[in-house]
Amino acid sequence: MWLLIGLGNPGEKYDRTRHNIGFACLDALAKRHGLEFRTKRANSLVAEGSIAGQRVALAKPQTYMNESGRAVSALRSWYKIEPAQDLLVIYDDLDLPFARLRLRERGSSGTHNGMRSIVAQLGSNAFPRLRVGIDQPPGKMDAAAYVLSRFNKEEEAQIPDLCDRVADAAEVVLRDGVIAAMNRYNATG
Repeated sequence: MWLLIGLGNPGEKYDRTRHNIGFACLDALAKRHGLEFRTKRANSLVAEGSIAGQRVALAKPQTYMNESGRAVSALRSWYKIEPAQDLLVIYDDLDLPFARLRLRERGSSGTHNGMRSIVAQLGSNAFPRLRVGIDQPPGKMDAAAYVLSRFNKEEEAQIPDLCDRVADAAEVVLRDGVIAAMNRYNATG
């Protein structure tokens, strides 16, 4: 079984913000496969089913971004998965240009507080992650304010296609493995 985590913040206030692109991408993947977030488990909204021949649990932590690790750790225990093999975290990254995808088998949390929380709670950074570029804040805008802001109209128009590409990448991870997905999606915009 695979556990796919989309990072974001709960509540309407944060819908369609840059920090919630992980939630949006997971929603697109769930919709594509007829899965619904009906279950509340381990401080998360969960949709279970099958994608690309794999049993999956898609989860959106409801702990707020900076405490994502509590939910991910509890979900890992509930589903009895090994993070290095059966976990994929999808989240925003302001160090990547808008709409650029970057898939890695492991790595540091960088400046992302949600990932810092997950790495701290799991005690390891050895798990796959799919970073979704949201670009740098304009001018001297504070990074925290930027990630909590909504996409501009031009970016917003691209979100459905972006979420579809992320869903495609997640399907390749599930079907063919992380390396195959890295080879295919890290080279493209």
